[in-house]
Amino acid sequence: MITFTSISVNKLAELDRQGDPDVIDVRTPVEFREVHAEIARNVPLDSLDPQAIMKLRNGTAEEPLYVICHSGSRSSMACQKFVDAGFLNVVSIDGGTCAWEEAGFPVVRGKKSISLERQVRIATGFLTLIGALLGFFYSPYFIGLSGFVGAGLMFAGITDTCAMGMLIAKMPWNQCQYGSCSV
Repeated sequence: MITFTSISVNKLAELDRQGDPDVIDVRTPVEFREVHAEIARNVPLDSLDPQAIMKLRNGTAEEPLYVICHSGSRSSMACQKFVDAGFLNVVSIDGGTCAWEEAGFPVVRGKKSISLERQVRIATGFLTLIGALLGFFYSPYFIGLSGFVGAGLMFAGITDTCAMGMLIAKMPWNQCQYGSCSV
C-alpha cells in the first residue's frame, strides 16, 4: 500500500518562508471561515476531487500539495484520496490548524461557529438521551436507538471515520451561501 508523508507545522512555516507552498484546508467552509492558516485555501473533504485539484495546479502537479484540517485526521483521509487517485506527492500537516495557531503562525479569523466535532457530540448525546427516555417512558425497544448510537461511536473510533460527522457537514448551517463565507 502506498502512503503519503506528513510534516509539522514548523516545517510548513519554514517552507512558506522559502516560497509559496500549495496548501489546501479540507474542513467545512464554515470551519474554514472561523479560522484558517493564512496560506491555505478551502477545498472541503466531502467535495474533494483529486483529479480536478491537480488540473487546476496548471502543470505543477509534481510539486508537493500540503493538506491541513482541524487536527490532522481529515487531512490524512484527503491525502489518501489523492494517493488512491495516483497522486503521490501529497503531505498531511500534523496537528492541523490547531497546531498552526498554537505555534503562533498567521491565521485569518472570521465569524465564529460551532465546530463539527462539537456538533457531532451534541447530536450523539441528544440521540442517546432520547433513546433512553423513550425506552424508559414509552417502549423498551427505543433503547436500541442508544445502542445504535453507541455502536456508531465505537465504529467511528475504530475506523477513524464518522458517518454522522460527514452527514452533519452537509447540513445547510455548515454550508456557506454565495458570498457569506468571506472573512
